[in-house]
Order: sequence, then C-alpha cells, then structure tokens
Amino acid sequence: MNRELVSAAGAALLKTLLVATLAVSGFATAATPAAPAKADAQKGGQLYDNGDPARGLPACTSCHGAAGNSTIAANPKLSAQAEAYTYKQLVNFTTPQRQNPVMTTYAKMLTDDEKRHLSAFLAKAVAKPGAARNKDTIDLGKKIYRGGNGVTGVAACASCHGADGGGIPAQYPRLAGQHQDYTVAQLNSFRNGTRSNSVQMTAIAKRMSDEEMKAVADYISGLK
Repeated sequence: MNRELVSAAGAALLKTLLVATLAVSGFATAATPAAPAKADAQKGGQLYDNGDPARGLPACTSCHGAAGNSTIAANPKLSAQAEAYTYKQLVNFTTPQRQNPVMTTYAKMLTDDEKRHLSAFLAKAVAKPGAARNKDTIDLGKKIYRGGNGVTGVAACASCHGADGGGIPAQYPRLAGQHQDYTVAQLNSFRNGTRSNSVQMTAIAKRMSDEEMKAVADYISGLK
C-alpha cells in the first residue's frame, strides 16, 4: 500500500514538473523579440525620396539633398556614410544623448526597420566631393587632423576617421567632404554637452580652441 502511495505521489509530482517546464518554455519563446528585418536599401530609398505623408513624415531629401548630398551647410551630407553609424545616430536621436528639434521628432516616427532601410540606402549612395574654403587655415587644419595637438591632448582626427576621412564602419563616421558649418556645430555640441553620444568626441572637443575647430572642419570639407 505504501509503495502505491509513493508511486502515485511521484507520478503527480512528475506531471506537475512537466507542466511547469512547458509553461516556462512557452513564456521564454513568447518573450523572445523578433529578429529585425534585413535592411532593404530600395525601401530606404523610397522613404528617403518620398517620406510618408500619411504620418506627416517628410522626404529626407528636402533637407539632406538627393542621395544624401546636402547642399545646405547646416544640414549634414549623409551619402556613403557607414550603415551601422547612420543607424546608431537615428536611434540616438530618440534618446537624451542626442536631442535635435527636427531629427528627434522624425526619428521617433520611424520604425526600427525603417531606420535600418534608410541607413542601407545612404551607405550605397555616391558622395559628391566638397572643397576647403579657407586657404589661410589649411595648414593648421591639416596639422590637427593628421597629428593632433600634443600640448593640449587633442588626438589626431585621422587616427579614428582615417587619413582620407573615410572613417571606420560601425565605430567612427565618414567625414570626407562634410560641410564645414555642420562639423563646427557638432564639435561645439560635443564641447557644451548638448550632444553626448560619444565619450571620445566630448573629451577631444573640450580641448580644442574655436580656431582649431574651424580649421580642421574646413580641412575635412576638402577631403575626398
């Protein structure tokens, strides 16, 4: 009789454990987030050129130019930028790390997949070259970009962004041909803390003088 009771109790316990295991397994499966869609450059191009009027989302081209080749000095050139970097910035615009009256609003309207599609499109876009404008500061800009400033602890820009300004995908952005005004504005944002999504750039910008910022920004605009 005792053996029968023990056997029945064991069977009941085994059934309980089995049900609990299945329940936990089901919960874990349900809680696993869906994998992001594969980035589609074609979809990104359509969204970039047309926006989404139904949501009040304007075409990116209205501010950043055809294929990311902005003609407005205050708005960055986005063409040929590393896909992972552009995606990161679009995400950052939705956080306190990088607030912008315009981009924060639109970045929050984009789905994660749309951010990926746009980033893929811009990575494949052909960049049009820029040109340095101030011949009086070209030497200083070149010196800072290639060698930094050992006295103030400013690292050479080329050490992260490359000698030709091509950047390191997923880590450091492409800078070649970027508008001087935009680059200066970003350096100032890093310095005053209104942009805080790069510890390295915050530290470097705080060590740069206004003259160095303008000189290196102008030099960058002429890189190809």
